[in-house]
Amino acid sequence: MPRFGWTLHGDGKHIRSGEVVKPWERLSWGRTIGLGAQHVASMIGACYVAPILMGLNPNLTVMMSGIATMLFLVITRGAIPSYLGASLSFVGAAATIRAQGGSTAEITGAMLVVGLVLALFGVIVQRGGAHIIQTILPPVVTGAVVMLIGFNLAPVTAGTYWPQDQWTALATMLATGLFLVALRGFASRIAIFLGLAFGYALSWSLDRILGKIHSADGSGKVTDHWRLDLSGVRPAKWIGFPDLHAPHFSGSAILVALPVVIALVAENTGHVKAVSEMTGAELDSKMGTAIAADGAATVLSTAVGGGATTTYAENIGVMAATRVYSTAAYWAAACFALLFGLCPKFGAIVAAIPGGVLGGITVVLYGMIGLLGAQIWIRNRVDLTNPVNLIPCATGIVIGAGGVTLHISDNFELGGIALGTIVTLTGYHSLRALAPAHLRSPQQPTEPAAADR
Repeated sequence: MPRFGWTLHGDGKHIRSGEVVKPWERLSWGRTIGLGAQHVASMIGACYVAPILMGLNPNLTVMMSGIATMLFLVITRGAIPSYLGASLSFVGAAATIRAQGGSTAEITGAMLVVGLVLALFGVIVQRGGAHIIQTILPPVVTGAVVMLIGFNLAPVTAGTYWPQDQWTALATMLATGLFLVALRGFASRIAIFLGLAFGYALSWSLDRILGKIHSADGSGKVTDHWRLDLSGVRPAKWIGFPDLHAPHFSGSAILVALPVVIALVAENTGHVKAVSEMTGAELDSKMGTAIAADGAATVLSTAVGGGATTTYAENIGVMAATRVYSTAAYWAAACFALLFGLCPKFGAIVAAIPGGVLGGITVVLYGMIGLLGAQIWIRNRVDLTNPVNLIPCATGIVIGAGGVTLHISDNFELGGIALGTIVTLTGYHSLRALAPAHLRSPQQPTEPAAADR
């Protein structure tokens, strides 16, 4: 299969019942470009929100997501259709780093190191086989870490975004939930984006009707201010290259961010398996390559100040709805992302998203991230009646979600995501090694007695 060549599927216009457009096929170029635009529409909300939540440049991050996607497609030789957008898994780590006095450069430096570790792990998996993931990171551990990463973000919503405009936050939360449940087809794939648009319009309307709001601003200071401040939009240029910055490496920041590797491995593994099931192609042999490619893309993006990348589930939904898995559509999407990144005015509009709107969106988004861990447990039938599974998961999640801190010295401490991940990972493998044989063997959860149901 050629790296950059695609075979026309049928007449390029129609997909027969039961057929799919394979990764190495394409529809007509007009339809392919349209599909690329649809992929961008599905991911653009999360891809802009992630850097805003981490204090990064959204235009640069979106532009680098396009370049990262191109790199991913080249490394995987077009076998795995995927868009690499900005990872939300780092939001909790970024908040922790800033709370410790860290800078934006230290955040991108920590993410770059995570990308290197992810790429190295991908190479190991590619050479040793996909079973390595199951051995080192079984579903019980992966699910717990993903869960604690999501729930660790709860204080960010409660303490930073929600107080800026509680009623707009509540309305945005309800609208987003309604969009996610009630909408069908493509509209349901961009429900987060629609929720943002709703909150944006609501904030603008309330400013016109009620005037300024007396509440906390982004810095936490209680003042009279506009909900939607568009003062930065007018001076922004239509075309311009986003500012770059070099990463800075801090040991404490790196330690906080390293646990996110586990979440990224879980995301990539799930993505590859989902694409394999949908296309009928055997992709386990390319699992390591996909993970390494994501790691390399993260290194490239963060090296110039952009955000870390990950495979986007939103785009899997678009593929499932359209039955088009052509990597040509992802090349088109990557080109669109480049154009968006080179439009500072569009970035200024996105950067003006009111805090109350982000409060409503993040309540839904962070909760969904956390419950992805529960989905991993359910999908793999993890037995939480087994203390070998239960104890490390329970302790790790409480430590991560509650921000528990372990002071090791005057200048070094572990807490939150980092400590929760260490406790979960080492606790599971230690308890499993010490447990009797009947607790080490896989087992199904016992059915509750009729009286307990």
